[in-house]
Amino acid sequence: MSIISAYNEAWKNGDTNTLDAIVHDEFVFNPHVGGVTMGKSDIMQFAGSGHVTSENDRILFENDEIGVAHSIVHFANDSDSEAVLSFMRFKDGKIISMETGATPLSDNYKLVGSE
Repeated sequence: MSIISAYNEAWKNGDTNTLDAIVHDEFVFNPHVGGVTMGKSDIMQFAGSGHVTSENDRILFENDEIGVAHSIVHFANDSDSEAVLSFMRFKDGKIISMETGATPLSDNYKLVGSE
């Protein structure tokens, strides 16, 4: 299984043990919200909380060094949804950094094919 696939599956299942094994101890997350940088402990706090969920997860590119993925992400506390592009770097078979860019989706957003 690819690193991104394993990460997405663990995130969806709230599997913090697997996430702990996939995310490097030196992990740095630079999300699309300005001026914020997070570490591994920050990501682990979100995992399984239900505050951030995703759908339509797609891996656009992945090799041993980097990965690019796209998802529709939903935020429970403000009911916003965004199309999120993630760029990841890997080290020792783990995610060591992630940076995201996002496009807010309208309130009327509905995934094609979902009812």
